[in-house]
Amino acid sequence: MTKEPTGVSTSQRKDGTVYYRASLTRGRKHISLGSYDDPGTAHRAYEEAVDLLKDNDIRIIDYSEDKALPFEKWVCLINYRDNRIYIANPIYILRKMFYYYLSPTEVLKFDADDLFYYSSHKIMKRGGHYFAADYGSQVNILNRHGIKSYAVEGRDYFFINGDISDFRSSNLDIVNRYAGVTKEVHRGKTVYRVRIHINGNYIVGDYPDEITAAIAYNKAADTLAAKGFDKNFVRNDIADISEEEIRKIYSGIRISPRIIRY
Repeated sequence: MTKEPTGVSTSQRKDGTVYYRASLTRGRKHISLGSYDDPGTAHRAYEEAVDLLKDNDIRIIDYSEDKALPFEKWVCLINYRDNRIYIANPIYILRKMFYYYLSPTEVLKFDADDLFYYSSHKIMKRGGHYFAADYGSQVNILNRHGIKSYAVEGRDYFFINGDISDFRSSNLDIVNRYAGVTKEVHRGKTVYRVRIHINGNYIVGDYPDEITAAIAYNKAADTLAAKGFDKNFVRNDIADISEEEIRKIYSGIRISPRIIRY
């Protein structure tokens, strides 16, 4: 019987085919390094991992496509070596922030406060947007940072330093937090204009603050729904004031007669 190379174990798939697992143990931590079709590649992954953990001069940017280790595991091991904490996602921790590596050239930046969430929620990219796997669903990571899915960059929110991969709170300027509400300047005065889409955009009204505007949008949506207008309007969730205050504003707020008569 041929002896397995160091750091390699043989396993079998349900269809009976054999594959090879690479792993190592450091301290009390057992780390899986991946599954491979042949024992030679699995052993090479093991050797690369050993080198990473003992050589502080090897960096994340030293990764190349000819490595046996997957890139994600490369990042995980270097973070474990430097920070003494193993995270299964491709995260590298700095003093007050961390990097999340989607690839060697695509790196997202987050505040340290977000580490607990992203250490257990994998980020993926689809259609130019970033999503986190959360309880079987794909959640746009903008939602976690207070930006709604319908928000438009450059209108509703801005990346202050121009880096669209920097999701630190200090770099996010959220201008329009609510559906249908935009902050605008008319005749030298700042207002929160509310629009609702029926067959084209209808102006609901201009309001002095964004909470009143958000409630106005909800009232316009409710008015249209009561008239039998068949459209699933998003309702703004107002968390900054009490239900009693919301009801008071709602009852006293004026919306465009065009909406009422529609």
